[in-house]
Order: sequence, then structure tokens, then C-alpha cells
Amino acid sequence: MRVSFIIPSRNNLRYLKQAVESIITCYSTQHDIVLLDDASDDSTWEWIQSLEGDHFIKYRNEGPDRVGHTILYDKGVDISKTDVFTIFHADMITTPNHIPNLLKHLTKKAVVAATRIEPPLHPPGPEKHVRAYGFEPEEFRKDDFAAEVAVLEDLNGDKTTSGIFAPWCMYKEDFQSIGGHDPLFAPMELEDSDIFNRVYLAGYQLIQSRDSFVYHMTCRGSRFKDGIEIEAEIPLPDGTIWYKPKDSEEYKALRAIKFREWWRKWGCNVLHDDYLMPIVPHKYNIAFIIKNSTFQHLEVLEPWCDRLYLDDEMQLNTDHYIESEQPNTKFDLKKRILITTYNDPYSENDIILEFDGHNFTQNSYNIIQTLSEIITESGEVGTFELDCFKITINNMQTYEKDLIICNTL
Repeated sequence: MRVSFIIPSRNNLRYLKQAVESIITCYSTQHDIVLLDDASDDSTWEWIQSLEGDHFIKYRNEGPDRVGHTILYDKGVDISKTDVFTIFHADMITTPNHIPNLLKHLTKKAVVAATRIEPPLHPPGPEKHVRAYGFEPEEFRKDDFAAEVAVLEDLNGDKTTSGIFAPWCMYKEDFQSIGGHDPLFAPMELEDSDIFNRVYLAGYQLIQSRDSFVYHMTCRGSRFKDGIEIEAEIPLPDGTIWYKPKDSEEYKALRAIKFREWWRKWGCNVLHDDYLMPIVPHKYNIAFIIKNSTFQHLEVLEPWCDRLYLDDEMQLNTDHYIESEQPNTKFDLKKRILITTYNDPYSENDIILEFDGHNFTQNSYNIIQTLSEIITESGEVGTFELDCFKITINNMQTYEKDLIICNTL
């Protein structure tokens, strides 16, 4: 089966060249390579244009601003010509059995992930192998990597576990039927966790092939785009060292914004098991009524509910908050933050939390973050008290399955 490698890139040409070379070395022209340049200024587009062959499909965002890999992944899938595609990062290196050992597990309504081998730039986990075969293309120890892959393929032949992360593959039709990635998370960050939740809720099988391998230098187009600068060496319980790199300022700013978007959409933190299988709590319709609130309460709590009701004296703070926060979100904050005098929270919402801001503590915030699980466990319509909260449940309807199909608001 012919597969399309979908590879966005922005100013990381050194890694992209290595990725493409590995695909050609392993597969020649057997598979298509969809290359998408995101307004790079490092000669990426010039290099892409120099590539010859019908198996190369090329696209450029002319800019001047980037659109992000959240958008370009979907563009790549759209212009691909095969029934099956794989999301592939520009800082990955494929192996000869990577694609065959994915496809042997692929069916309709399934997503199959490969197994990453990567340097110790993130904490270890059972879903990957941490090995330092090189932090940069120039120092990649290709022969040593290939030798270990041969051993691991033999050891793990046909084994699978349940989980999902890049690189993953699926049928184009299945991807597009749920609307692809959500532009809410453009240009990047949490777009992967979002679509993983959605394919899970759609009932797709999430399979990790334990004998399909890539080497992943990790995050070279975003988190570590400014280069690897180790800011801490953290000893781990297994005796290894986590060489924690410094995150780019761009990444840290986007991460903060996109987590707030995630809370608004999903009403919980990003949750998964040790193998990165999504855990998706119920999504309820929840409102907060806060007396004696402050600007800080508004800033901290607004993303965690569907509507926030405040006293009259908070109108000026509300206006200031909306003015500063609205550019960072696609949600209409004027519909989310309301003044109690002019609205009836009890008729407009399924679940209501009432509390006095003077009594709100860190423990209260911890409860907010696990509120879905608490409501699910309560299991019934009625009123109860917890910490500083009076919680009224009018309706136990859940809405997480409404999020399966991408909704751009």
C-alpha cells in the first residue's frame, strides 16, 4: 500500500533534509512525500523546489506569517493522493520496516502509531526507548541506531500496545470525517492531544506497533527551535539522566495560551495513561457564580467553566479582562462572562457552582480541575457542598461527544 508522509517544516532545513533522505534511502519512490513549508526564510522552500519526482508533493505558505503545523498537517492530507497517510515530523528519521510494521495493523477506523527512539531530552516512558544516538543531524550515529532497531524488531515482532502519538498513520477518509485538527490550537501546541481525544471518542482503535521504529530528535521546529541548551540534568529513578533543555520563549508563550483554550474546550487537563492512551472525562455544562470576586479570580477561573457570573461591581474588571484576553482565544468571552443582575444562571446552565471568592484556596482550585470526575461520581441531580462550593446539579447531560467533529466556533 502506498502511503503519504505529511511533513510540515519551518526554518529547520537541516532536520528536514535528514528526514527526507531517510525516507528515500529506505523506500526510494515507493511512497509519496508531502512537504509543506511554513513561510521559512532559511532556504527551505528553495530546497523543496529542487527535489525531482512525482512522489514529491509540494506546498508553501507564502506568509509573511506562519500558519503552523496544526493547519499544514490538514493541508498536506488534503493534497495527498493516497488513501493512507502518516504524520511525520521534520526531525524524525524513518527505518526500512517502519511503514510495513504500521500497515500490518491498520484497518478502517484505526490509528496506528510507531515507536519512537529518542535522546534523553524528555522523561522516559514505556511507550518509547530513550537512547542517545545523536542530538543533531551531523552527529547521528546511523549504524548504531540501525543495529539496535534490528534487535528491537526481532524482540518485539508483531507486538502492540494501546496508545497514540507521532508518528501515526490512518486512512485519509477517517481523518477527514472528524474534521481533521482543530484550528483552535493553531499554530501549534495541544493539537495532537485534541485530535487524539476525538479519535478515541469516535471509537477508533488506537494501536502502537512495537516493532515499527523511528528516531526522533524532538521538538526542533517549536519547543527547542533555538537549539539545545541544557538547563538541568535530572537524575531519574532508573539511574539515567534527563537532560532537560531550555524551552524557547515562543513555545512557552503559546503553551500558556493553548492550555487555556484546552480547558475551555474540554473542561479538564490533558489526561492519558502511561502508554499515552487518552483518558477523556465527561464534559458537562458548568457555570460559576462568584461573590466577592477579584480580577485574579476572573483570570484563573474563566477557562474552567462555560459561563462565569459576577457581581455588578466587577463590570469594569470584566471589560478589562475581555479586552486583554479576547485576542488569545477563539471563544467569545462576552458570552462566557456575565453579570448576575442581568442574567439567570439557574435557568441557563446544567450545573452551578456558587462560592465566595474570599474562601477560594489552592485546594478549591484543585477541585475545579477534577470537577468532571466529582460530578460523575455524585451521579444524581441535587445540591451538595464541597470545600467552599455549593454545587447544584440540574442536569447530568454530557457533551464530550459533541466535540468529536471539529468545530471552529
